[in-house]
Amino acid sequence: MAQTVCILLSSEDRSRLAAVIGDRNSPQKHAQRAKIVLHSAERRSVFDVARLSGVSRPAVWRWQRRYAEKGVDGLLRDQTRKPGKPPLSAKSVAKVLALPCSEPPGNATHWTGRAVAKAAGVSLRTVQRIWGAHRLQPHRLRTFKKSNDPAFAEKVEDVVGLSMSPPCHAVVLSIDEKSQIQALDRTQPGLPLKPGKCATMTHDYKRNGTTTLFAALNVLDGTVLGRCMKRHRHQEFIKFLNAVERKVPAGKIIHVILDNYGTHKHPKVDAWLADHPRWVFHFTPTSASWLNAVENFFSAITRRRIRRGVFKSVADLEDAIKRYIADHNRNAKPFVWTKTADEIFDKLNRLNLHLLNESVH
Repeated sequence: MAQTVCILLSSEDRSRLAAVIGDRNSPQKHAQRAKIVLHSAERRSVFDVARLSGVSRPAVWRWQRRYAEKGVDGLLRDQTRKPGKPPLSAKSVAKVLALPCSEPPGNATHWTGRAVAKAAGVSLRTVQRIWGAHRLQPHRLRTFKKSNDPAFAEKVEDVVGLSMSPPCHAVVLSIDEKSQIQALDRTQPGLPLKPGKCATMTHDYKRNGTTTLFAALNVLDGTVLGRCMKRHRHQEFIKFLNAVERKVPAGKIIHVILDNYGTHKHPKVDAWLADHPRWVFHFTPTSASWLNAVENFFSAITRRRIRRGVFKSVADLEDAIKRYIADHNRNAKPFVWTKTADEIFDKLNRLNLHLLNESVH
């Protein structure tokens, strides 16, 4: 673009443009366009007009041409643009929303954004925008597990009652084992975290063996007693029970919350219980290990110490676990259960009703 017109102002147009500049209520863009034309009529160079008006040279040429073609009215009215793409029809929107809820094409397990875009004849971005507006997320999958234990209510009340109202002169322990913890060594050293760069770790690794962590969480004070063993049979479980027996002061009843793993119900474990009458086992319902408080500790030690750890041997792994438990016990806090059994039942009933309605629709 270059200057192709010469501005010749009539007295009437000059008065109108001066009035626009002098009117404090005039839009800034209108006043700026009026300045461009007035300075251009003074036979100034394009560079000077642009500097005095605070715009670029192409803008000066553009508004000089607009004035030459349409006069002052053209400066005060924005030029209409060509209409953009027409909005998507309601039928097309409904199709984009309905396809992910139907059977996927071919042998796929679910619809993807590109597959829906191709089937509906729209762009992928359009599909993503519609899905986002309606909170539709076909790429996500939420898992759930429903307990079919016939004694579910009784066991929940028993376990929650122990956690919320522990018996006097007794110890409440949450016991479980975390098996097959791998001592993984990386093939190359990673790089530490830096501003603007995340920490790095090789995707491949070297296996140096496994260990099993038996842990007992004291609900009353939050401390953990842990032992690492090579296997997780009933023999190792009984050894761990003996270790706990030695740690708990004499004269206290020991209430233990644990899941339905076969090792916990082995005949030799039952025989051990018969020889230790102060021990009482309380089993969580099947498929409801979330009621076992020690699972929270297993989650924490996995995220904070094991998952990103580098272990040259099983001994290194076990030493790291022992040090983590010791550090945890120095800052232990009592485990506080906040949901009553009735609140748990109400939430499960609402969930079952929601699943029933979803299956009907």
